[in-house]
Amino acid sequence: MSWLFPLTKSASSSAAGSPGGLTSLQQQKQRLIESLRNSHSSIAEIQKDVEYRLPFTVNNLTININILLPPQFPQEKPVISVYPPIRHHLMDKQGVYVTSPLVNNFTMHSDLGKIIQSLLDEFWKNPPVLAPSSTAFSYLYSNPSGMPPYASQGFPFLPPYPPQEANRTITSLSVADTISSSTTSYTAAKPAAPSFGVLSNLPLPVPTTDASAPISQNGFGYKMPDVPDAFPELSELSVSQLTDMNEQEEILLEQFVTLPQLKQIITDKDDLVKSIEELARKNLLLEPSLEAKRQIVLDKLLTQLKSTFEKKMQRQHELSESCSASALQARLKVAAHEAEEESDNIAEDFLEGKTEIDDFLSSFMEKRTICHCRRAKEEKLQQAITTHSQFHAPL
Repeated sequence: MSWLFPLTKSASSSAAGSPGGLTSLQQQKQRLIESLRNSHSSIAEIQKDVEYRLPFTVNNLTININILLPPQFPQEKPVISVYPPIRHHLMDKQGVYVTSPLVNNFTMHSDLGKIIQSLLDEFWKNPPVLAPSSTAFSYLYSNPSGMPPYASQGFPFLPPYPPQEANRTITSLSVADTISSSTTSYTAAKPAAPSFGVLSNLPLPVPTTDASAPISQNGFGYKMPDVPDAFPELSELSVSQLTDMNEQEEILLEQFVTLPQLKQIITDKDDLVKSIEELARKNLLLEPSLEAKRQIVLDKLLTQLKSTFEKKMQRQHELSESCSASALQARLKVAAHEAEEESDNIAEDFLEGKTEIDDFLSSFMEKRTICHCRRAKEEKLQQAITTHSQFHAPL
């Protein structure tokens, strides 16, 4: 009947006396975190009991798995994201958050360490590829999927999770956007103005010897003219003229074209076009010389390859002739004759009493055996040559 009534003072004191003063839910949370740590020794703790990060490398691509535990974890499923964004069938369309069934069906009795291990195994079996627009990790700068910022947990052992800035974004601005924003910051947002003459084609980078200038992808850098904080030309205009300029973008663009900084940019563009044309002419003049030298190199290479080929062909012909059947027969005939002469010399030495009978028998029999073997091989080879010539006789 105790479930009909609230806990008494003694019961509440006994619950508070549990190990570490933790509830069963908090104990389950600690067990899941310990399972995560035990399964992956390289995991890093970003914020105690809240955020963990696990780096791994597959196909020379290093990916960080970020594991975020919500305040009601393990009753709520963890938020698992990766950086940089990747393309994989377990990821969402943006390639940031894991949408694995094990994560979506997470319960408080699930094993978080095994879930992460299964995710790594799947990445190893089907390696992910880097997403095309992986320039920033949106999770670090905005709330994931519209989730509200975490409030204070209320646990004595867990510090509150710092709220995230909901509207914080990071974007890259070009130089032209920076100049435009600095010169028109006092006006309200208007629709984009139509292209105005030379403003539609900005200059390409030109070579410069300034070491501090930024280097672009083509190896050249361009130092933009300094933009002043104030424009003295505007101080000479009346209030009505300034109002017209503010309201009519055509007048503002006309004033913008007269700026010396823009004139300098246009001049640099013309100089760059002229230098490119001059360089193209020089390249065209060098084309016949380059083609002639290319032909010389090809001729030398072909001559060298031809000479090497002829030497190897001659060597192959010599080896083929030395290993022909007729050449082998001639060598066997000469070798058999040499063995017969040596056996005759041994017999003469024995008849003259120069050698003992035992030495004579061993050496004489050895030389005679060699002689007969060579003669047998010669006859066999001669028979094969005769048979081959009969079947391959010319018509």
